[in-house]
This record gives sequence, structure tokens and C-alpha cells, in this order.
Amino acid sequence: MQSPSRTALPLSVFLFFIACAPAAPQGKPVSRSQSVTSSGRPGMGATPYGNGVTFRVWAPGVDRVQVAGDFNGWQPSDLGNEFNGNWSVDWDGAQPGQQYKFNLHNAFTNSWFFRQDPRSQQMVNSAGNSIIHNRTSFGWSHDLDFHFPPTNQQVFYELHVGSFNSPGNGSPGNWNSAQNKLDYLQWLGVNVVEVMPVAEFPGSVSWGYNPAAPFAPATAYGSPDDMKSFVDQAHARGIAVVLDVVYNHWGPSDLPLWQFDGEVFADGKGGIYFYNDWRSNTPWGETRPDYGRPEVKSYIRDNVLQWLNEYHADGLRLDATYNMRLGPGGAEIPDGFGVMQMIADATHQSQPWKIVIAEDGQNNASVTNATGNGGAGADAQWESEFVGPVDAAVTAGNDGARDMGSVALAVSHAYNGDPFQRVLYTESHDVAGNNQRLPTQIGGWNSGGWNAQKQSTLGAAVALTSPGRPMLFQGQEFLTPGKFVAESPLDWSLSNTYRGILQMYQDLIHLRRNWNNTTAGLTGSNVNVFHVDNQGKVLAYHRWNQGGPRDDVVVVANFSGQFFPSYTVGVPRGGTWHVRLNSDWNGYSGNFGNTQTLDFDAQGGGMDGLSNQGTLALGPYSVVILSQDN
Repeated sequence: MQSPSRTALPLSVFLFFIACAPAAPQGKPVSRSQSVTSSGRPGMGATPYGNGVTFRVWAPGVDRVQVAGDFNGWQPSDLGNEFNGNWSVDWDGAQPGQQYKFNLHNAFTNSWFFRQDPRSQQMVNSAGNSIIHNRTSFGWSHDLDFHFPPTNQQVFYELHVGSFNSPGNGSPGNWNSAQNKLDYLQWLGVNVVEVMPVAEFPGSVSWGYNPAAPFAPATAYGSPDDMKSFVDQAHARGIAVVLDVVYNHWGPSDLPLWQFDGEVFADGKGGIYFYNDWRSNTPWGETRPDYGRPEVKSYIRDNVLQWLNEYHADGLRLDATYNMRLGPGGAEIPDGFGVMQMIADATHQSQPWKIVIAEDGQNNASVTNATGNGGAGADAQWESEFVGPVDAAVTAGNDGARDMGSVALAVSHAYNGDPFQRVLYTESHDVAGNNQRLPTQIGGWNSGGWNAQKQSTLGAAVALTSPGRPMLFQGQEFLTPGKFVAESPLDWSLSNTYRGILQMYQDLIHLRRNWNNTTAGLTGSNVNVFHVDNQGKVLAYHRWNQGGPRDDVVVVANFSGQFFPSYTVGVPRGGTWHVRLNSDWNGYSGNFGNTQTLDFDAQGGGMDGLSNQGTLALGPYSVVILSQDN
């Protein structure tokens, strides 16, 4: 947390000043700035109009506000008081690209202080000046041709702009370098990219979960128009863009919101944008927004709509929502839950096809229940009840520790009866950054070895064949090892080293999206985990949409190192079952056993509660996907 530069006046002293201050005569100016005409134009922050810019800022605790910038030779000029906490002025001649700051005067401390615009659309850097930005200058080309992929077709890919694709000159990645990999993502088959936070942060390298200026795209990644170009080009390839946003805290460093209009109102804490009691406390500092204050709620709502409307984002992922609705010790913050509802309603009322995803991590079905039913209204949430059991199963040190019952529950879990309210993954920035990436967790120093290849792809195959919205983390598809750190660019040479593994991921994604019209069941919401063999460590489940040929899918997953030359499971229909994918194929890796898992004709008599049965060979730590032609 940023330390106060002066000792704050106690709240009791401030109230004494208020009580003793003489009343201002009616109709007489109460400060020099009242003689300045405030703006009648809409908009907060810096809003360009025909031949000038409207400046408006919320600063209820000061008696005077000025603006200084390139347009007035950096000679501070007064804004007019709107007497609702806002101050504004129209400045003819100001134009996009010019830098500026606000200068505020606090009568109680008799101090002036410069602040960046809390609504900065662009900044020199996190500690530098605000920049006037023309919000409508970018020419969109592909929106009319783009349609958000249907829920049951979505395959997510989480990426971090700064490390996803380095330009190769020692600089962090940026929007343009990330855009250069969109053809690759389209080839891979993903159709939703989930981008880690991109609001301005301190320095040039960060995960992004320390936003300093929530409305300004990070300078390290390029200009606002560079960001819009990335979204536009993603849409040209049928790829939606979901942005990760942080409303559970801000900062804590390089934070212009901190004690924005002076310390007298802060009582040692953050001031007007933040809670100033026990609710301020978060794991990242005393910077939880004051969700109960109307102006702060409007600030968050406007931020949501900026990303959706001006940047054409297709949805938002809300970081750590449990830290919005819960405070220290798990104490409830009802206003935080209310802000989650506000975000969902604002999104769906503005553009109903866009989505809100919550990272809640508490297995709380109310997060993805409709606001009309008392829920928070998110469309989906990161599924802690999936990643925990599945990752535990694939990283366990021995087969005996792999719990097929827990994996079965992970496959079949649903919130409010809808499995598509889950985002499923085995790797994410949290898994890879707070621990190690799965190949390293499994294989240690030998992160490209047989066990790492086998067990990491086993988990991914279960994620891509379970009902829900599956997600990969950047580089997962070519066995990226080690720990995710923002400073380390993704090693794209591994996509050639492990090109067979990459091919497996593409094959799995194509099956998940039913590209060949043989696995429609993987797009459905129905699942029956009918075979749970905790002794042999084999799991089998039936997926279907409408049911029938080219729809019914059976997935058989062997979580053991044992080769089964002849393993029998139930199947839901008679006839021939075709092998659509066998992850033990040595085309995926020369280290694999190439188990001859063949098509089979189902036999009557039933098994596992199903009408028929079939026998197949299973390679170790392998997945087999089966369906029928007729």
C-alpha cells in the first residue's frame, strides 16, 4: 500500500471544522472556481468534442480544482464546481494526444496536489501524466461479420500479453506481437482468448493484477488503438476476446485513486474511492473499493461498459470475486455481492450475448445463479471443483494415490444444473504461477519425459471431454515447463520439439467442437460417469447432446501406468464403435506405446448400467474417445 505523505487529520477534527465553519451566504460564491462555468456536456475524465475537450472529475472533498496540460502551457486553470462532487470545464483547443493532470486544493490542509485523471484513457506510464484519447478514432472492420461462438462450442485460451509472444528484442510482448499469433490460435481451434489484466500497472512487466489506472490500457503493451486492433483481428478469425478485470482491490502502488482529494477524508486510509474501515483490508493492501458508494459503483460500471463498448470485448472475467463479497475472516460484504450483480446486469442489458465469468473458488452456486433469483448473475465461473481433483490425480506420485471417485465428481459437477456454468482447466496462470506447470510438477527435471507427456495430456483430455467450457493456458499445448513468470517469454521452439503433443491438442479441440460431425455429444450438457474403477484406475463416461449415431460419445480414461490388453466397459448402443482418438498413438510422441486400440462391435448383455458392452485395449495414462457412424 502506498504510504501517506502527511499525517491525516483525525475524522473528529474534520467534523469539528465543518461544525465551526461559517455558512456561505446564499447566492454568493464559495470559492474562486465558482466563477468558472462548468460544462454542460456529458462524460467523465477527458472527453473530446468538435474543437476541444471536456474535463470532468469527481473530487467532493476539495474547494478548488484546476487542470494543467500541453493545451495551456501547463499553467493550471480552474474547473467549475457542479455542486454534486464533480468539477468540469470545456477547453477549446485541447486535443487528443496532449498530456494533462488535475491540480486539487484541500482547504482543511491548505495544500495543493497534482493527480492523474482517475478516468485516464491513456497514460505516459503508471506514474506519469494522463493523455487525452480519442475514443472513437479507431476504424473497426470485422464486427459485422463476427458472432460470439455458441456456449457449447467455446474453447478458451488464457494468455498474458507480455509473455505470450515476445518480439525478440528483449522487450515484453505487446498487442502487435500477440496479434501475430492469432492465425496459430485459429489453427489450433480455440475460439475464445481470455486475456490476463491489461489496465495500466506499475513498470513494464506484471501479471496485471495490480491495476494503477483501471481505464487506461497498459502502456507497456501499446496504445489503446493497438488493443482495439488485436480485438478486431481476433474477430476476423472468429475468436472472441474476454478481458480479465480486477475490482476486488486496486493498486496498491502508483495509484492516483489513493487519497485522491486529500488525506483529511481518509483518516489514514484510502479516501473516497475505498472503504475506510475494516472492509478496506485485502490480501493486497488496504485498497478494496467502497462498493456502497454510488460514485464508486458508477466508476466500476463505466469501466465495465468501456471494455465492452469501446474496446468491443466479448466478456469479462472478474478476478477473485470472493474478495469482493467477503472481507477479513470471511465476513460478508453485501455491497460487494451487489456490485457483482450490477456488473452482470450492466453487461447483459447492454449486450446480452456477452459474458461475465467469475473466479470465485468457493464452489458457490449463487455466483452463477441469475440476479433475478438472488444470484450474482455470472454466466460461468472458474471451476475449482474440477482443477483440484483432476490435477491431484495426474500429479500424484503413485497410482495408488489417484482417486477415481473424485475425478468422477469433477467430470459430472454442475452449478444450478448447468455444466456450462463452469470453465474447466488443468493449467492456468494460478496453477502455473503459484506452483509449477504440470509437466514440471509431474516430471520434475524431466518435464519433457514420458510421464510428463502422458499425465499432463491425460488431464487435458478429461477437461476437453467433460461438459463445460474448457480452457488451456498459453503454451500448455506444447508442454511448456517450469513456473509461469511475467518476465519469461513463452518458448515457441517447443511447439516444434513437441509438435506431436501439439497435434493431440488440436485433435482434442476439433473433437470437442465436433468439427468432423462425429462427436456432437461433446458439445452437449449431458454426462453419465458410468464406470469408476478405483482399483484399476480407469474411468469411463458417456457424453451426448441429442443422442444417436455421431452424437453419443464414450470416453475411457486410464489413470494408471498399467497396459490393459483387453478392458471391457459398457456402451449405450449396439453396433460398431469407432476410435476417434487414442492418446497412446505414437504419432503424438515417439515415446508412446502405440497401443492398438481398435474399433469394436458392441455386445449385448449390458454392463455398467448400459445396454451393451465393448472391449478395447488401453495404453497407460491414456484416453480413448469413441463414437458411431450409424
